Amino acid sequence: MENGDHGDVVLEAKKSKLKPPPMFKVLLLNDDFTPMDFVVAVLQTFFSMNREQATQIMLKVHIEGAGVCGVYPNDVATAKVEQVVTFARQHQHPLRCVMEET
Repeated sequence: MENGDHGDVVLEAKKSKLKPPPMFKVLLLNDDFTPMDFVVAVLQTFFSMNREQATQIMLKVHIEGAGVCGVYPNDVATAKVEQVVTFARQHQHPLRCVMEET
């Protein structure tokens, strides 16, 4: 019985040493051509923001050059970047969306 308990303790110690997976910020970058309304629509569509949240991020992108849309695991962040870029190109906008590790 005692060995079984000890095994659990060791297992628990190993678990706690595992690092959580890296997270990635998804950012929109400012350009001089993409309409502000389109950026707001992208934020609402792909990042589940309400109009007010989306407008705040859009203004941050416009004024500061970049804005964080959200923080996700690698695969989710990659998919979001691809979705946004594809959607922007379909509508002939040069909107740039990138990801960087947090």
